[in-house]
Amino acid sequence: MKSKKINALVLFSGGLDSMLAAKILEAQGIAAVLICFESYFFSCAAARDSAAAIGMKLRVEDISRPHLEIVRNPAHGYGGAINPCIDCHLLMLKTAKAIMDKEGFDFVATGEVLGERPMSQNRQSLDTVERESGLSGILLRPLSAKLLPETLAEKNGLVDRGKLCDISGRSRKVQMDLAREFGITRVPQPGGGCILTETDYGQRLKKLISIKPDFDGSDAEVLQHCRPIWEGNVLFAVARNQADCAALKGPAKPGDFLFEPQNFPGPVVLARNFGAEAGQEEIEPLGKKYLLQYSKKPPRNPEISILKM
Repeated sequence: MKSKKINALVLFSGGLDSMLAAKILEAQGIAAVLICFESYFFSCAAARDSAAAIGMKLRVEDISRPHLEIVRNPAHGYGGAINPCIDCHLLMLKTAKAIMDKEGFDFVATGEVLGERPMSQNRQSLDTVERESGLSGILLRPLSAKLLPETLAEKNGLVDRGKLCDISGRSRKVQMDLAREFGITRVPQPGGGCILTETDYGQRLKKLISIKPDFDGSDAEVLQHCRPIWEGNVLFAVARNQADCAALKGPAKPGDFLFEPQNFPGPVVLARNFGAEAGQEEIEPLGKKYLLQYSKKPPRNPEISILKM
């Protein structure tokens, strides 16, 4: 019988697995603090909705800068696109470990399921991130705990191992049954959330890396909100919709050119020079060209605002 309040820090993506992990611990009287991580490539929007759906508070931590370094040069390589899943998860766990040590949490938990994801949730990967994060013996995975070595929290009676699960593989049947038991009616779709897993964006980012290996967060964000057109080392980012038009104005930085139609509907175009060979006299006509090319029925005398940042 637990003599004191047990506090767990639960990595929370907002997916069903992490929702269930939190509820399994909560059902044992453990105070589960949900934590979500944000970067240039993923947000906590889904996690906020899911935390609210299960009536639990969410803590958000920004890891944009260290995560960017991982995307540039992942120690464990990329997945199917340009997703450094193992290194990304390792960064989250290391950050969680630092918070645990500083704030006195008893252990860290995740919603990982053994064998659910071929790259990041096979046994070898789970062992690697646990060891390299410094969480050996104190990282609990409630959904697959009975298939994994007993953690210190279980050995010391902080967690009842008998009430944990032995889920493995990609089937969602057991999770759906558990969701019904916990009264979870809003079940998020599996996967998604990280743009680095998308093949199209991966190709865009690989092109950028080939031109500017030390690209920054603004460069990565621009590629998320445009139709990219390269002229040598100059990127012409053409907005695809109204949301892109608004988004492209946000990451603009000194030296950029922003092209915007004035007397007709059309896309915003952001031009960013990653080299030294193109000057303003070359960039301006190309920016106008692509703006008009992707506008519907521009007038004979189009007015285009050109702003150099």
